[in-house]
Amino acid sequence: MEIFEKSLEHLYLVFTATVFSVIVGVLLGIIAYRVKHLDKIILWLTDTLQTIPSLALLAFLMIFFGLGDLTLIIGLVLYSLLPITRNTYTGLKDVSPFLKDAAKGMGMSKMQRLLLVELPLSFPLIFVGIKIALVTSFSIAVLGVLIGAGGLGSIIYSGIQIQDVSMILKGAIPVTLMAIVFDIFMTFIEKRMIKKAKN
Repeated sequence: MEIFEKSLEHLYLVFTATVFSVIVGVLLGIIAYRVKHLDKIILWLTDTLQTIPSLALLAFLMIFFGLGDLTLIIGLVLYSLLPITRNTYTGLKDVSPFLKDAAKGMGMSKMQRLLLVELPLSFPLIFVGIKIALVTSFSIAVLGVLIGAGGLGSIIYSGIQIQDVSMILKGAIPVTLMAIVFDIFMTFIEKRMIKKAKN
């Protein structure tokens, strides 16, 4: 029963962080695409965040936000920004200029072109970034136990403390299975979107 509850808690933390990551990451990608000279700054910042060791980042955030789930969620959001922001920016940049000109010729405003043409065409690449962020978050969320957050990390950490391999596996196996299942599921969706785009 505890495994089930901790698994649900782990899923909640990862999905909550992913939702905010998508909102912030896509927005930053759009800003980088739209605002001249900001692209290098935004991409550099997200790159820099990714280079910080996850435990060090969580420890730093703990100073400002204290112990608990909030700190972990913020850490997961920051760690997930790079793939989503970069893929949004790259996807928008890669939209064919002919399609952009055609939309402009139809009288669409910049916002209409973005929402109705550019974002839909770049979504398969954005989705890849979301998949990477989600799958990566499952493993990073395990470290949340060290800052007082919930999830399966508490079971793994308890097993390490008492040197109980079976307890460690009880926490590690569900995390691994969730990451694999979501990776397979999202890869399937990704392939369907790419196939649909080609047709």
